[in-house]
Amino acid sequence: MTHTTAHMSVSLDGFVAGPGQTYDDPLGRGGMALHTWHIGSDLHEVDQRWTDRLLRERGAYVMGRNMFGPVRGGWDTWDSEWRGWWGDEPPYHAPVFVLTHHEHAPIEMQGGTTFHFVTGGIVEALRLAREAGDGDVDVAGGASAVRQVIAAGELDELTLDIVPVVLGDGERIFDGSVRPALEQLEVEHSPLATHARYRVS
Repeated sequence: MTHTTAHMSVSLDGFVAGPGQTYDDPLGRGGMALHTWHIGSDLHEVDQRWTDRLLRERGAYVMGRNMFGPVRGGWDTWDSEWRGWWGDEPPYHAPVFVLTHHEHAPIEMQGGTTFHFVTGGIVEALRLAREAGDGDVDVAGGASAVRQVIAAGELDELTLDIVPVVLGDGERIFDGSVRPALEQLEVEHSPLATHARYRVS
């Protein structure tokens, strides 16, 4: 059975990205501080285990348009050649379904990643991802995409890497309209993060 998961780094005050996303600052102001636990070659053993989980292969992915890039409005309003933040070979190696209000032809990248652009909403994107992939579907981000899949009742598991950083503003993973019931399945701590995996019901 295909499971739908999400794995997000989050600040103590509930933000998964800082404010003011730009081409030069894709995670918003201060957002990079949420990811120090899994960046580098000398990770704490606990962080290494959760990094391996974060990077494990999935059958397909769903992401919001802001995670794909800083383009706003129609695709021709900024840079029609934009192909994502990750260079010629993104880390996904699987089909990726990008939520958008503007049609765009698929973009095939090196290493097996193809970006497909979905204008029919989160349920349609999940259906396409489940049909296209061979394995679990991961909602890669950002905050809005994760909230939408929770609100649709389609998320099975949520992993949060809670980082001792206070951003004060940015993209919040939960708001007043999304209040999932979470059952904690496991938790581990390192000096840089508390890693918790939840069943969503």
